[in-house]
Amino acid sequence: MSLRFTHETLPQRVVFAAGRAAAVLADETARLGARPLLIGSDRAPVTLPGAARFTEVAEHVPAEVAARARAAAATHDADVLVSVGGGSATGLAKVVALSTGLPIVAVPTTYAGSEATPVWGMTENGHKTTGVDARVLPRTVVYDAALTLSLPAGLSVASGLNALAHCVDAMWAPRADPINQGLALDGIRALRDGLPRIVAEPGGLDGREQTLLGAYLAGAAFASAGSGLHHKICHVLGGMAGLPHAQTHAVLLPYVLAFNEKAAGERLAQAFGAASAMDGLLRLYAVTRPPRALRDLGLREADIPAVVDAVLPVVPPGNPVPVTAADLSALLHRAWAGNDPAVPLGKGRIGDSAGPGEDPR
Repeated sequence: MSLRFTHETLPQRVVFAAGRAAAVLADETARLGARPLLIGSDRAPVTLPGAARFTEVAEHVPAEVAARARAAAATHDADVLVSVGGGSATGLAKVVALSTGLPIVAVPTTYAGSEATPVWGMTENGHKTTGVDARVLPRTVVYDAALTLSLPAGLSVASGLNALAHCVDAMWAPRADPINQGLALDGIRALRDGLPRIVAEPGGLDGREQTLLGAYLAGAAFASAGSGLHHKICHVLGGMAGLPHAQTHAVLLPYVLAFNEKAAGERLAQAFGAASAMDGLLRLYAVTRPPRALRDLGLREADIPAVVDAVLPVVPPGNPVPVTAADLSALLHRAWAGNDPAVPLGKGRIGDSAGPGEDPR
């Protein structure tokens, strides 16, 4: 069987510099500009001498915050953006870059992986708009595991499972190919190794470095493969219901995996080091104990029909399993309640009702 695919590798400089972020950041920023605007909360763990600061950062990049950040870039005549923080800081820098063309140096302090992608997102009036544009891909990413030590184990887990969702979605996303699938599978291996080590030793660097490596591989795979079913659902839940980004990914992942698993189950199982991908994922969840129900994140069950209506038109047409409104509704109701996704369902479909006595947690 001959291989036929087209793969695009994104141009980006990636620097792993444990314990050296401040010095490396100064050098990398100077390569791109002389008047940096640093975007990050006032608790950002690394600073840049002489840089102007914008500290208003919020999840899902509200349009009004983006407008103020663009104004700050103009006021300070910035010629380079520096984002320090999680996906929210990176995302805000991306939206500014989208309209200004300014280059970005990203210093991630979580495992979101946004820094490896040309995907931007912004929320206005309860609707999250996303897009892909080469201008928003950070020119340089500086990874320093020491900067993640202040991230509690629970938040580290949720953030790392967000990265894991990038890997899983990349296996069947619209532009999936053997190269980005290989990155995704290596990302799974790094994350399944790193996350339990963070839980066991929150103050250790080894697990956090492995998780950062996994997050980068996940982001690179997702950037190339595109957004699959899982991310389409999460974007709607974030924009419409305001659910926390990483935790939403963590809750939803097992349900989308159960729905699509047969498409790449054997390769995913090998990456998880388990008999099946679901078995490997649930073993990881048993050790890391992430949130497991959308209702615990603030979603109202009465909002599910509106979420279904918003997701259905954006379902990738190449999803390996056809998706109907009934499928989405059943998937979301199960995720809302926290039903066990591994429990055998009546007709093998995720939408069937939970069996008697099924533990909803």
